[in-house]
Amino acid sequence: MRYFVTGEQHRKSLLNTLVLMFLVYIALLWFSNGMMYFNHMDLTPDSVIAYYLGSEQQFTQPRSYQGMLEVSHFHLFSMGMLVLTLTHLMLMTEFSIRLKIWLSCLTYGGALADEAGGWLVRFVDPLFAWFKIAAFAVLELSLAALLIVVIIALVRARVRMNNPSPE
Repeated sequence: MRYFVTGEQHRKSLLNTLVLMFLVYIALLWFSNGMMYFNHMDLTPDSVIAYYLGSEQQFTQPRSYQGMLEVSHFHLFSMGMLVLTLTHLMLMTEFSIRLKIWLSCLTYGGALADEAGGWLVRFVDPLFAWFKIAAFAVLELSLAALLIVVIIALVRARVRMNNPSPE
């Protein structure tokens, strides 16, 4: 009864709506991340190598240390904040601890590996192109899974709010 007298159900509904709007924004970010990747390269090692090491056929230069450092500087902060926010939202769901641990580890690992992949291709060995492709795939799939898990939890909460069980 206190829940309705104090108005908590309205605050919970508002929070639920705000988080859902945030997730729509992140879904668009996720989509644009994929589009940016595929604008520069595809899922073949040759395209990744050409992007990072340059290509005589396409008249492109290798990625510069300075350029990669600037991108990494921004990505390390922004992806860290994104992953922290999404995993934090996932922790509030009723899904299993095992799922939460696996999905958190995959997402953090995928984000770090994706950032490291370009550096490895450019400055260590072109064979790391396979690593870059796998890291991108893990990052995109784990971010999508996080979005889905949190959206499912929000929908379930909304259904429970709209259909309260009699006590």
